[in-house]
Amino acid sequence: MRRAGSLVAAAALLAVSTPVWASAPAAQAPAFAPAVQAAPVSELVAEVDIPYTKFTLDNGLTVLVHEDHKAPVVAVSVWYNVGSKDEPAGKTGFAHLFEHLMFGGSENAPGSYFTPMRNMGATDMNGTTSFDRTNYFETVPTPALEQALFMESDRMGYMLGAITQETLDLQRGVVQNEKRQGDNQPYGLNWYKQLEALFPEGHPYRHSTIGSMADLDAASMETVRDWFRSNYGPNNSVLVLAGDITPAKARELTQKYFGPIPRGPVNHPVPAEVPTLPAPVNETTQDRVSNARIQMSWVVPSMLDADSVPLSVAASVLGGLASSRLDNELVRGEQTAVSVGAGNIALHRVGIFQIQIDVKPGEDPAAVEARAREILNGLIADGPTAAEVERVKTQYVSNTVQGLEQVGGFGGKAVALAEGQLYAGDPEHYKKELQAYAAVTPAQVQAAMQKWLTRPAYTLTTLPGEREAYEEAAEAPSGANHTPAPPIERVARMPKPEIAAVANVDFPSVQRTRLSNGVEVVYAHRDAVPATKIAIDFDAGLAADDASKLGLQSLMLDLMDEGTHMMNATQLAEAQEALGATISTGASMDRSVVQLSAVTPNLKPSVALLADVVRNPAFASSELERLRATRLSRIAAERTQPAALASRALPELMYGSSNPYGRPFSGNGDEASVKAITEADIRADYAEWIRPDNAKIFVVSDKPLSEIAPVLEAGFGTWTAPTAAKGVKDFSAPIPATTSRIVLIDRPQSPQSYIMGGEVLAAQGTDDLLVFNAANNVLGNDFLSRINSDLRETKGWSYGVNASVAGFAGRVPYLVTAPVQADQTGPAIAALNLQFNDFLKGGKGVTPAELERTVNGNTRRLAGSYETSAAVLGAMRTNDLLGRPDDYPETVAARTNALTAAELDAAAKAALDPSRFVWVVVGDASVVKPQLDALGLPVEVRSAAPAAQ
Repeated sequence: MRRAGSLVAAAALLAVSTPVWASAPAAQAPAFAPAVQAAPVSELVAEVDIPYTKFTLDNGLTVLVHEDHKAPVVAVSVWYNVGSKDEPAGKTGFAHLFEHLMFGGSENAPGSYFTPMRNMGATDMNGTTSFDRTNYFETVPTPALEQALFMESDRMGYMLGAITQETLDLQRGVVQNEKRQGDNQPYGLNWYKQLEALFPEGHPYRHSTIGSMADLDAASMETVRDWFRSNYGPNNSVLVLAGDITPAKARELTQKYFGPIPRGPVNHPVPAEVPTLPAPVNETTQDRVSNARIQMSWVVPSMLDADSVPLSVAASVLGGLASSRLDNELVRGEQTAVSVGAGNIALHRVGIFQIQIDVKPGEDPAAVEARAREILNGLIADGPTAAEVERVKTQYVSNTVQGLEQVGGFGGKAVALAEGQLYAGDPEHYKKELQAYAAVTPAQVQAAMQKWLTRPAYTLTTLPGEREAYEEAAEAPSGANHTPAPPIERVARMPKPEIAAVANVDFPSVQRTRLSNGVEVVYAHRDAVPATKIAIDFDAGLAADDASKLGLQSLMLDLMDEGTHMMNATQLAEAQEALGATISTGASMDRSVVQLSAVTPNLKPSVALLADVVRNPAFASSELERLRATRLSRIAAERTQPAALASRALPELMYGSSNPYGRPFSGNGDEASVKAITEADIRADYAEWIRPDNAKIFVVSDKPLSEIAPVLEAGFGTWTAPTAAKGVKDFSAPIPATTSRIVLIDRPQSPQSYIMGGEVLAAQGTDDLLVFNAANNVLGNDFLSRINSDLRETKGWSYGVNASVAGFAGRVPYLVTAPVQADQTGPAIAALNLQFNDFLKGGKGVTPAELERTVNGNTRRLAGSYETSAAVLGAMRTNDLLGRPDDYPETVAARTNALTAAELDAAAKAALDPSRFVWVVVGDASVVKPQLDALGLPVEVRSAAPAAQ
């Protein structure tokens, strides 16, 4: 299957992909695949319903309420009808900048909004800005709802008096570092080129949401005040409350907190026509990338146009499905590309249809582009097949059904209602979109392509080379002139409401059974949506690799779902899509996993497909060679990406090369080992680790265990272990003692440096780390932590800094990550060390306010932490990995409430020693090295390129 190339950030090595089973010798896949019997799309569509109540306050605020009492939480989502498309010339980035300012405090809730939100136990809390809107959202325990509504209403109606020049200057710096962080990635400047080429001067979609450095520099107090007055009134907004609340209570509370806010202007976006290029535009650029990338794009109609769904279906058939035309021809067939994709970005006023192809190193980009155009033109000329369109429908509806389990967050039911109301004036627009998918025909898809994709395209080809000069921010932003702004007359308001007692989390009861072959099944029930999630865990993981064969485990897992004895890779992809199921393989450091996500009406055939993948992988030699080439390309890509470069280097520096944890955290291995892996190695690795006596099955479903167990028995009950002994991981090699030093990986032309450092703790992941983790919430692992507050919220040098313990079962690493602007790299490490030493040795331990915030946040947030099946499944698997009881989540609150500041200080002091921290810095050595030399630590400079093999 095609995978989204996941490069695991070192601090979060928990990303799980999926494995598969092979026992018999590989056999050539037949020319046919077994027929898959799936539930009709109409049956799945009928499952989708979000009942709601709608009312409008006298000031024009539209309120939507959805009742869902499965958990004692309420999602609060406020959507403002303003985005980057509404920014006039000279003010690009203002909508996003103001989103940041809205977290900086309001008149009656001064200081960072993250403090009270953390204190109330908010989960899924964030704010985002797009071309078309700005939103703010959080899911809170029901007793905290009134305080959340007070906070949201305060920043809607009582904001301006809290914005100071200092706040503006700070958030300007944070946003500019967010921009640097994105721009610093490979291909990171391409989006700007696409927008400027596709849209004419003056078009509202011509500039990016992040804006330009120059316009951000120019933002002044008066311009941001005007922006707020023009766009943030209640009658330009939609409020959604979804969860444990009734419409009557919602009406009472919204009137109480939002009712007094006066009306403001309503944003009427300027016209945004769908432009057509007068002739094809072809542009070539260079970047510090590992392989050429081809991007073709057209402006197409908006999400509300009748052609939007047909175009989205066309994109899926062309390059979205795992069985897409481009995948089958360019990736699997001719093998001239390592990855492909196509999508229709459906915006409010326009859409952008784009095709992306990462060219296999050594292939001619022009020839690959020409072949891609042939495939596109063939699809336009002949149209998609009925089977292709049906698979797209099923996959889309399945994803929609499963996504609506959550009440809030980045997806969920609140988002579906808010989007429909804001863009279409209809909260049930999601239903119309589902119905459009269910009804779309191949002829409609073909007609939409013929109408829109036969127009001239913009084609951008990125080649490896030196990147163009970077537009930096001014040293003295013109908007930071500190000219006194007129005072704001504040309006008296009620006090912030208190939070009532929050009940302890009720984690689902966990049941167990065994299949006839002894495989244990661990089950929990969740019935919010008709969906089932299954994870088959194997005690293997990246640590199972022999030091001479790094990358073997993950390559074997990748191969598992690339064909079975009965189906080749394309047939397997088609079977999953027809069922609306997703089978994936992957590994964390300690576990390998094969996962299934399925809609329950299609559960039996989905589990049968899962069993075929697990028990009968083909490991075809042709697929091995294809994936080997893809893996080598992925490793080359890692050597161009800041975070990936750091996470390749740091593990060995901390653990040593002999420890199973001392290898690149991505699990991809290195060039020499991947080139040397044989088909025999793959089969032996499978036989050693992917076997029933090394497996445990975890299930979360809306169906009871009594119905699930027979389905699993049919798929896995007769699976037997091979006679050879199962694998054993060897952790006997000593972990070397470390002293503080810096390894600088030279990555020229980097506007930002990526800092990663840490040490190996004496503790094991299976130890009780609750007290230490609570202490580290104060120090490093929280938005309000000491290090993030310093580098982001005080100094403005970074978009975000974190320090946390990775979720390993054995000796755990404490990992610090800090992307910072290049000219503050050395000072940033000095500031980090100062924060650590002040906390651990300088008498600046946990304060009463920090203790209260940590205890409240860590206990109150439990209510919203296990709302979804995926969250419950993840908790069950983590409990098993770390040797915790099934009801561990229910034990956390009582223990956390009893914590003292002295206990937290002692736990941190016992665990951490900054004098042992090893630092890796990825940045431009010509800019960074003098700063690092000034720190007085040994500095070793390395190239980002691999050492000679």
